[in-house]
Amino acid sequence: MRKYSVEIAHRHATSISLEEEFYNELCKLASEQNIPVKQLITEIDLTRTQTNLSSAIRLYVLNKLLEKISNP
Repeated sequence: MRKYSVEIAHRHATSISLEEEFYNELCKLASEQNIPVKQLITEIDLTRTQTNLSSAIRLYVLNKLLEKISNP
């Protein structure tokens, strides 16, 4: 698990702890949407129901991967 420093909505800096595999997949998802990773993290932050941002990111990545499997 690694810590990554990120800026959320140009408001404040924070850190997230993610396994490298989750972070790599998050980067791929951002690339597929043609947006920077920090913008995707901001979007996840604004819509999350979890109190922990790192957990919200993991669930986002998991759900996107499950969508891809369900809708090839």
